[in-house]
Amino acid sequence: MQIVRTIVWALLLFSLLAFSFFNWKPVEVQIWSNLVLETKLPALVIVAFLLGLVPMWLLHRASKWRAARRISALEAATNRLATPAPGSAPTPATDSPTEESAPEPDNPVETEPSKPA
Repeated sequence: MQIVRTIVWALLLFSLLAFSFFNWKPVEVQIWSNLVLETKLPALVIVAFLLGLVPMWLLHRASKWRAARRISALEAATNRLATPAPGSAPTPATDSPTEESAPEPDNPVETEPSKPA
């Protein structure tokens, strides 16, 4: 996957360099009625590209960081529940249910039998 990403970035850089070489012309950008910015066209294209890329990249990094934190918190909670407390002996498994415990219902949410309509 790393090689594909490298190839894509190399093609993007090459196309930007070719665009810059063939379009090195000054352009005027009117920001307000009395404020005009004169710059080269490739600089304008690069700034526009970065204005679109950087916020989405930051959003991606933030969501990736948040997901990693949530996963590590869930793993830590699972490890705490999975490891027995020190000094407690494991309970032996029995083949037959004891008289004290009732069998689990088929649907744990539904406690009463369903009534016909």
